[in-house]
Amino acid sequence: MKKIVVVGSANTDMVIKSERIPLPGETILGGDFFMNMGGKGANQAVAAARMGGVVTMVAKTGNDIFGKQTVKGLDKEKIFTGYIFTDDVNPSGTALIMVNGAGENCIAVAPGSNANLLPEDIQNVPVMQDADVILMQLEIPIQTVEHVAAAAKKNKQAVILNPAPARALSDELLKGLYLVTPNESEAFLLTGVTVTDESSASRAADVFLGKGVQNVIITMGSKGVF
Repeated sequence: MKKIVVVGSANTDMVIKSERIPLPGETILGGDFFMNMGGKGANQAVAAARMGGVVTMVAKTGNDIFGKQTVKGLDKEKIFTGYIFTDDVNPSGTALIMVNGAGENCIAVAPGSNANLLPEDIQNVPVMQDADVILMQLEIPIQTVEHVAAAAKKNKQAVILNPAPARALSDELLKGLYLVTPNESEAFLLTGVTVTDESSASRAADVFLGKGVQNVIITMGSKGVF
């Protein structure tokens, strides 16, 4: 069974669903509130665990109720949480989300402790050496992503990167990735190719392959994946 390590973000999502999203300066009444685990890293970890993987989460949360609830929730998913570090200075990452009746939303994310998951936190984590697959995203500092990818390359470990939120990435980071999984806008930012259909997705994938990425999956919303 594959040993999977997820290095990334863990947030608490606080969501209000109402008929409409308020205008600037406006207060509206009504709607439903719910709170759940979020963060692209934690989402990757939960998905991998539910598919039967042996998963370890490497992350950083604040010394607050949200951090404790995050660890408890991941424990329930049978994810090893022994390398979720506590940040005594910064709060846990949070996302405030408003969703209207049509399913449209607006989101504000305060990364908090996620932005303080640094290379020095990770370099002595022994589980990193034993991983078969390492999953990452871009909700933690880019220097941490680059550090992990470089170490994994030396160890001949497979690295899967979800390049979101979108940002420019160095060719050195992309080189040697086992898999990259951008959506259309992320693919455009990283390749310069506007992705609208299978043909353009193929051209964007060729750019990634030319940079040394071994495998490419481009997600295209309702059109599926390429």
